[in-house]
Amino acid sequence: MKRIGVLGAGSWGTTLAVLLANKKIKTVLWARNQEFAKQIRKSRENKSYLPGIELPVTLEITSDIAKAVLNKEVILFVVPSHGLRKVAKQIAMALSDFTQSPNLPYALVSASKGIENRTLLTMTEIMKEVLPSRLSGRLAALSGPSFAQEVASSIPTAITMAASEHRLCTGLQDLFTTETFRVYTSLDLMGVQLGGALKNVMAIASGISDGMGFGTNTRAALITRGLAEMSRLGMRLGANPLTFAGLAGLGDLVLTCTGDLSRNRQVGLKLGQGQSIENILKETSMIAEGVKTASSAYAMAEKYKVDMPITNQVYKVLYEGLDPKDAVNELLKRPPRQELMDVLV
Repeated sequence: MKRIGVLGAGSWGTTLAVLLANKKIKTVLWARNQEFAKQIRKSRENKSYLPGIELPVTLEITSDIAKAVLNKEVILFVVPSHGLRKVAKQIAMALSDFTQSPNLPYALVSASKGIENRTLLTMTEIMKEVLPSRLSGRLAALSGPSFAQEVASSIPTAITMAASEHRLCTGLQDLFTTETFRVYTSLDLMGVQLGGALKNVMAIASGISDGMGFGTNTRAALITRGLAEMSRLGMRLGANPLTFAGLAGLGDLVLTCTGDLSRNRQVGLKLGQGQSIENILKETSMIAEGVKTASSAYAMAEKYKVDMPITNQVYKVLYEGLDPKDAVNELLKRPPRQELMDVLV
């Protein structure tokens, strides 16, 4: 696979494009905004989202989505989750004249982490719904504990590539693996995507706790019970429970709940310190996926009748104006329960 289109020039999209280009793979990075594309093409640096990282001269940068996807062997989605459907529709139009062509992509990979608000679909489920049906067996997802700045700086990282077909997984594993970027495979497409999305909600909860001045005991409790919630919902939707003990579950959860580079944890910190969500979102150009995912996760808990108390309280803080102190009190007032059986019910 030597022709790759990367959709989304944020920090993670730029990082993955740099990683592939450094492997001597012909890579095109697509930015939605034409002026922004011109700026990073000229400076060879994405100063807005990935400062200090030089872009390889071989990395092509464009705002023409057709140029980014036509005749590409792999198309990598790294757009905000709420914008993925729109981008997928653009790709479907660009590929419409090629649906009978042997030059259709070998794989379409989601590196976006979220759950669509209205439909409650994962990213690959949206792609399956929108893209030509011939591509439905070529969908994959990349997820795991991976701050973009650290990956771009060649700091050792391990991550998971999931698809429903083993050969597709291993082919993509080879494509993305480098000396410092270790890729594992999984056939649990649902579990890997749920882990990547739901951990952002738990990171907001962890940030709120830290912002309120609680200690590491509280953070550890939130991470552990948050993992139980993620596992419960995952099993209800047919995911493998062991996925949530892996990189795309516990690994990513620990990273985003404790790391200072976590945008979702930063949102929670400010909420815990008394700032409003409206002001927090106005002050940052970076997207904290957990804010929108909290709404989806709350709706999924209701729809599938899954007990997700931390998710519910985060939702109420974000969308109903609940004071974080009252949210903590609500969690602490819950009746005592048996720990291990609680994961299953």
